[in-house]
Order: sequence, then C-alpha cells, then structure tokens
Amino acid sequence: MTASRALRGAADVSKETREKVLQQAERLNYVGNRLALSLSSQRTNLVAVVVPSMSNIVFPEMLAGISAGLRGSGMQAVFGISDYDMAKEREIIRDMLSWRPAAIIVTGLDQPAETVRMLQNAAIPVIQLMDLDGTPIDFNVGLSHGKAGEEMAKALLAAGRRRFGYIGSAIDRDLRAGKRKAGFEKVLRESGLAFVDERFNAAYSSVAHGKRLSMSMLAATRDLDCIYYSNDDMATGGAFACLELGISSPAEILIAGFNGLDVASALPVRIATSISPRRQMGEVAAALLLAASSGDGSQISEKIIAFTPEITGVD
Repeated sequence: MTASRALRGAADVSKETREKVLQQAERLNYVGNRLALSLSSQRTNLVAVVVPSMSNIVFPEMLAGISAGLRGSGMQAVFGISDYDMAKEREIIRDMLSWRPAAIIVTGLDQPAETVRMLQNAAIPVIQLMDLDGTPIDFNVGLSHGKAGEEMAKALLAAGRRRFGYIGSAIDRDLRAGKRKAGFEKVLRESGLAFVDERFNAAYSSVAHGKRLSMSMLAATRDLDCIYYSNDDMATGGAFACLELGISSPAEILIAGFNGLDVASALPVRIATSISPRRQMGEVAAALLLAASSGDGSQISEKIIAFTPEITGVD
C-alpha cells in the first residue's frame, strides 16, 4: 500500500520513502496501470486536447505550451485533429470523453449545440482556447478575432492604405479567419471602402496556395496597395508572388496576415501581421485546468483570460 501511494505521488508518503520506491520501480522496469487506478476515481490523468489542424506551426506551438504547463503535474495531454470538421470534432470529443479525462481543451467557441451539451454533461473542466468571440461553456482563453481584424484594418488605414484585396483559405471552415475578415470589412465599410478583389481557396492554408491566389489576383488588377490574407502562411505566398512579379513591397503593395510566424519575419519582404501568443495561451490553459482539477476554486480568479495580439510591420 505504501509503494502504491508513493507511485501515485500521495502527500502522506515521505520524500525519502518515495525516492526508494521509485528507485526500485526503475530497477524492475515497472510501469503502472493508470486504467486500474481510474476504476476507483472514475478519472484518468489524461487531458484531452482537440485541435483543427497540425499543418502549420500555430497549433503545435499551442500544444507545446499546454505540455510545458502540465510538466511535473502527473497529467498527460493527448490530442485529436478535427480537420476543421464539426462532425469529426464531435466524434473525437465523444471518444476522448469515454476515456474519462481529467479535463478537456477544445479550439474555439463555435461548437454546435449537440457538442456543447456533451461537454457540459462531462462534469470535468472544459477550456475553450484561441477565441473569445462567443459564449464559453466553462473556461475561456484566447483573443477576439473579430477585434483583431478591426484593429489591423484601422492600422492599415492610418498608414494610408486604401485599395485592399483579400485572399483566404478554407474560410467556410476556419471560422476564426472568417471573424477576422468580417471585422476588417466592418472597418472598411465605416470608412466608405470595400475589398477591390477577393480570392479564396477551398483547401487548407499554405504558402503555395497563397502564392497561386496572389498571382491570380495581381494578374487581374494592380489597382491595390494592400492585400489582407487569412494568415501568415498565405501572406508568405503573397510575398513570394510580389518578388516574382517585381512588385516592390511594401512600397507598392503591403502584404498583411495574421499569427506572427517566424518564417514571415525572416523574409526579405516585410509582412504586416498580428502576433498571436499561441504558446502562452497553451500555458495559461494548462494552469487553469490544473487549478480547476485540484478542486480548490480559490486558485482561479478569472474564468475568461483575454489576450490582445500585437500588430507589427504596418509602418
């Protein structure tokens, strides 16, 4: 019984005894059975995490923050990928909940009613990450994507840009990109402006898609002084298109994106972007779920943690 408590990290086992037990466990190559432990507690040490994609660095950085925040806690993150598909996300969540995780982290606030009810009935901490535009189920960590689009438009207008194009990818499924576009358009309308041209791609965002759509737009019109992209992957493709066509950027056309990826800052062409603190959001989400899972609600001062992205590269 003492060995079992020591392996579980129970507080009533001395440090000296725990070290001795761990040494013997290491010598015997002993691996504990978490499923057996969960039979009595009805909970595992797993933290379920559902993300829409792993095709760019955004979500791996968020996962790195969650992993760093859980380090030393005894909890382990496991993740599923929904491919921006609401039905697939619901089935992943259903499957993960069957493993009785200690908590679950999902991306965004736009889950359909059936998924929301399933999460509400799970009776575990639920953290919705990356977005603030909506009604949270429990905990919420993120930024307002609508506001991010508005602030970028205001910054570009203040810098003297007036003739805007828009290039986006999977905009019908990437709802956060759609919110940024809507916020950007709202500010344009208030200034008596609209996008001169818009191009969309049904596939997920990539540098290649961004370049192809930019080449198409610029072949149709050069009457632009700024192109706003759904994210920095697509904007990087736009920068390559300008280089290939001999268009001076940002002097002739300013390229603007979202996320603040390192690859964009390394280009010879300056890209305006909104820097999203992805790793930090993951770390904060991990801290929230650890506090919530401990049963000590006094450690949680706020259930909604808001971030504001920094805009760079406009001037």
